[in-house]
Amino acid sequence: MERRSDRGVQSALLAAVLFGASTPLAKGLLASVPPQVLAGLLYLGSGLGLGMVWLWQRRSVKVGGAALTRGDLPWLLGAIGFGGFLGPLLLLIGLSHTPASATSLFLNLEGAFTALLAWMVFRENVDRRIALGMVAIVAGGALLAWQGRLEWGGLSGPLAIAAACLCWAIDNNLTQKVSASDPLQIAALKGAAAGTVNLAIGLSFAGSLPTLPRIGAALMLGFFGYGLSLVLFVLALRGLGTARTGAYFSTAPFVGAILSILLWHEPVSVTLFAAGGLMAVGVWLHLTERHIHHHTHEALSHAHTHTHDAHHQHSHAPDDPPGDPHTHAHVHEELTHSHPHFPDIHHRHGHD
Repeated sequence: MERRSDRGVQSALLAAVLFGASTPLAKGLLASVPPQVLAGLLYLGSGLGLGMVWLWQRRSVKVGGAALTRGDLPWLLGAIGFGGFLGPLLLLIGLSHTPASATSLFLNLEGAFTALLAWMVFRENVDRRIALGMVAIVAGGALLAWQGRLEWGGLSGPLAIAAACLCWAIDNNLTQKVSASDPLQIAALKGAAAGTVNLAIGLSFAGSLPTLPRIGAALMLGFFGYGLSLVLFVLALRGLGTARTGAYFSTAPFVGAILSILLWHEPVSVTLFAAGGLMAVGVWLHLTERHIHHHTHEALSHAHTHTHDAHHQHSHAPDDPPGDPHTHAHVHEELTHSHPHFPDIHHRHGHD
């Protein structure tokens, strides 16, 4: 069980590294590609690339993720609607009315909104240690974005950016609901949808696509920085829950700042060390969490990739796939026991 949670933490942090690294790498493309067009190409690169990997996996690999079901569609369509359509649209409105100094700070609200929704709406378990860690990580991100001054440019722009962050937070929480399914399929669909919307918005304002070499570079960067990052993010949602995954992922700006120093020789500041220190404290508080108590698993039927651990002691039908790990529909009988755990897909129980 602890090994499974360790994999969730590793997936979340690696997702943050890939996404954080994409920002300074994309800076080299911004000189000739409008930001919204670039965002569309990055997302489209993730959707197209992961779609091809998913098709290859379904034909060639024996152990694949569980396909999305009809019951997953409302959650997934909601995630795509909020994260792939409303979020980019509201961000574009906000950017047109908000100075860069305020924009960078307000974008840190996504992590905070993700955790608050997980705790207050979706009833994910939280204690004082996890909440304090989340505050430290978000504060580090805000400090990293601080430019020494704050210009609001009116109220409508910041409110639109805050609303965009809320949309992405809703997206994160809804995606957790389908995280037991194939992360490649989920990420490919989300990337294709977000890429189409962002590219359409960008082209309607910028008017034209960049040169073919730059399109290729953006699609490739999107596959790794957005696509693979999102696959790992979904895996972390499956193993850790939404709030903890969002907290680890919020360290991405620090990765981007470090890489910017190496690639673009940006200055090293005291603010960078202070932000890194706050994020390190937050991550440490999360890594050293130990949540253990007696809890009851209600009977549950679902499908996902699994091994025969304490939660998967079930029988197999003749047509179920062999090997370990494997993927098939299976039933969890009611079970009461005690062990360290996170609010993963098997531990969404209530707390007194």
